[in-house]
Amino acid sequence: MAATTDCTVRLSFLKGAVLILLVHVMARGKAADRNGTSPKPTREAPSTTQDPNFINGIINKIPLPQWALIAIAAGAGLLLLLCIICIVVKCCCRKKTKKSKDKVTYGNLNGTTTVGLVQPEMDDLDARLQASQKGRLQYSLEYNYRREELTVEVKEAQDLMAMDTSGTSDPYAIVFLTTDLQKKYETKVHRKTLNPVFNEKFTFPLPRAEEKESTVVIQLFDFNRFSKHDAIGELRLPLADIDLQHVIEEWQQLSVSTKIEQERLGDICFSLRYVPSTSKLTVVILEAKKLKKMDSDGFSDPYVKVQLILNKKKWKKKKTTVKKNTLSPYFNESFNFEVTFEEIQKVALVISVWDHDKVTKNEEIGKVFLGCKATGNQLRHWSDMLANPRRPMAQWHSLQPVGEVNKALDLKTRFKLPLT
Repeated sequence: MAATTDCTVRLSFLKGAVLILLVHVMARGKAADRNGTSPKPTREAPSTTQDPNFINGIINKIPLPQWALIAIAAGAGLLLLLCIICIVVKCCCRKKTKKSKDKVTYGNLNGTTTVGLVQPEMDDLDARLQASQKGRLQYSLEYNYRREELTVEVKEAQDLMAMDTSGTSDPYAIVFLTTDLQKKYETKVHRKTLNPVFNEKFTFPLPRAEEKESTVVIQLFDFNRFSKHDAIGELRLPLADIDLQHVIEEWQQLSVSTKIEQERLGDICFSLRYVPSTSKLTVVILEAKKLKKMDSDGFSDPYVKVQLILNKKKWKKKKTTVKKNTLSPYFNESFNFEVTFEEIQKVALVISVWDHDKVTKNEEIGKVFLGCKATGNQLRHWSDMLANPRRPMAQWHSLQPVGEVNKALDLKTRFKLPLT
């Protein structure tokens, strides 16, 4: 409104100025006529069919000097130009006023004027739409500090996504903790429903030391008798963000199911030292922590094997003592190997952690290998050892699945001839 008023005032002022200029010119013309200085009257122009200078004849009939006519024409042109400019400015001001009003309207939403309120990102809209289509789930969590147990109850679900062509699903839930992927519980399958009522409880042993590191995962699937079960959605509940001093019971929207994370096997710390002058490689197994639970009582009986591989063949090996009923054993045991400088550039050092069993066969928990052909953290540790001779270099490593390490080593198998 202010911009429109300003344009109107300017236009009125310019009109007044042009009128004053015209009045002044007319007054000067009359004064010139009185003084006899006005131009002599021209002869009557012939008809337009005979005189080609028709416009000049009309100009000569006007009782004003030529400079006055030029001034009037310039003033009229200036007035027309100013009118056009004011019209354009007025239209622009209206558009700006509309935009500002829209911003004020959006700003009244929760007192903010963010772009997300006006036009959210398409990715956010897709994620919200997918989450709303998955449905929602009601659950409860209860932690017993005396027994160090966590009870998870899957109560019911509503508005689940229809996975079958009939417009329904056969849902069931899988519940597990990320710190113990071996122990997974399943609910019963509920046939042809999108609003199943489960009301099933599952109890997990959970030490206080692992409480903040664990996440409760509840995954919902659609049961198929003759094909792979389809994932409907999941809930991930990090216990570090939840106050377990009280019983937690709430509804949450299901999110898109993610890939099952790799099982955590544990970590091991050891030091390496190589002395080129004596061709001596020293490996000190220091300790391990958070090993995978291998026994039914929730513990393991771990020991460590130290092995050298040369030219894809097993060469030398040694092992530590067995530590009973623990997932965080302390060894501090040293092993020496004689390896020349030529061999140290080709050899692979394999550190593997095993669970000892008296009755059944010993099980391998996980392993790592170091050498010039290793990658990542293992290659860095090996390079530090070679770059710092005579100095022990200690470092932690995460255990890897046995199959992956064996595939990377590409060991040559020995075929035994059958006895006849």
